[in-house]
Amino acid sequence: MDTIQITTSQREIVEDITPLVQDYLDGQEETKRGVLTLYSPHTTCAVTINEGCDPHVARDMIQALRRLVPHKGDYRHAEGNSDAHVKTSLIGPSQQILVEEGRLCLGTWQRIFLAEFDGPRTRTIWVHWVSG
Repeated sequence: MDTIQITTSQREIVEDITPLVQDYLDGQEETKRGVLTLYSPHTTCAVTINEGCDPHVARDMIQALRRLVPHKGDYRHAEGNSDAHVKTSLIGPSQQILVEEGRLCLGTWQRIFLAEFDGPRTRTIWVHWVSG
């Protein structure tokens, strides 16, 4: 299994990691066709696919999650990042992406994002490539 490192700059931010993922693929020997799995082993950040052409989409995601899951809520978990755990569970820790001709099979507007909810931090994303 391989890894990709991402350092986030804010407590809550949605970072486009598509170039890092494509760079990973470009460095592999047999990436003509297959499935790539990205997995976050962290409990306060998530991996998602969404529109990447309009930066307002990422901001809207953060704003919507803040309304649904406020930072200062009535949480029993008292470490100060309870909202981050809930937001991560809502988005999810992983994505699978098809690969064809060595390129990520994403829709016209789609990008791969790391959604950080308890930064800034350096995050590790586990990467598993299955050629075929």
